[in-house]
Amino acid sequence: MVNIRNLDPSASPLDYYGSELRRLREEAGLNQAQLGSILFCTASLVGQIETAKKVPTREFSVRLDAALMTGGLFTRLVGLVLKSQLPTWFQPYAEMEAKATYISTYQSQLVYGLLQTEEYAGAVLRVENPGRLDEMVAARMERQRILERTHPPVLFVVLDESVLHREVGGAEVMRNQLVHLLGFLEHPWVQVQVLPFEVGQHSGLLGSFTLLRFDDDPELFYVPVYGGGHMTADPHTIRARSVGYARLQAAALSPQGSAALIERVMRERYGHHPGPAVA
Repeated sequence: MVNIRNLDPSASPLDYYGSELRRLREEAGLNQAQLGSILFCTASLVGQIETAKKVPTREFSVRLDAALMTGGLFTRLVGLVLKSQLPTWFQPYAEMEAKATYISTYQSQLVYGLLQTEEYAGAVLRVENPGRLDEMVAARMERQRILERTHPPVLFVVLDESVLHREVGGAEVMRNQLVHLLGFLEHPWVQVQVLPFEVGQHSGLLGSFTLLRFDDDPELFYVPVYGGGHMTADPHTIRARSVGYARLQAAALSPQGSAALIERVMRERYGHHPGPAVA
């Protein structure tokens, strides 16, 4: 017998998604197995999503809209569902990141989340979220959709060279991640630079930070801390860190020189893999 769990649709975006899925499936006269057959998935998966025990993917939502002819309801809802899977402390930053016109970030240890491959993100998130890995990775991939918009933000990224050498997820994962970074060399709105080891002391020694600029709102400065993050619009902090970021960009290799270093590290440390030609 199917276990029916009553959901409170107002409890969370995931609960609302599940309750709407159940309601519209029943209105269509389908049981979970029948709908699963149409969606090319199991009845168990349909049931888990209906009871908010599993987070739906965007692909599942697109197929569901087509199957139940909902006019894109679930495709719209899944964005809210995936955002709700982000850590509570991180959600305010993610919301502002999605609204930003310009994003300038220095990363001292890891590839910036908007540029991570799915496998690299999984390796990073597995360290502290092994029980919710699929949901956390899906949420991170959802964040990256802002780069696919008609009018995406301008993204400036400075990576410490150590990011290239830190083997996250194994050699193959790192090789694919570096190939992914090389793919942004010709991107019109993304600029990736590497701060090489030989620079020595620099204005980013205190750690990673991000500056967000908006068309109509004050700029924001964000710095991650263990188990949380700090965000401020204090003009003195913004001024100081903007100058610091400009110095990091000036000290870093050019985008072309950065791509050459990324390709060299990829070849020497992680094995050869064809990438785009660099100057």
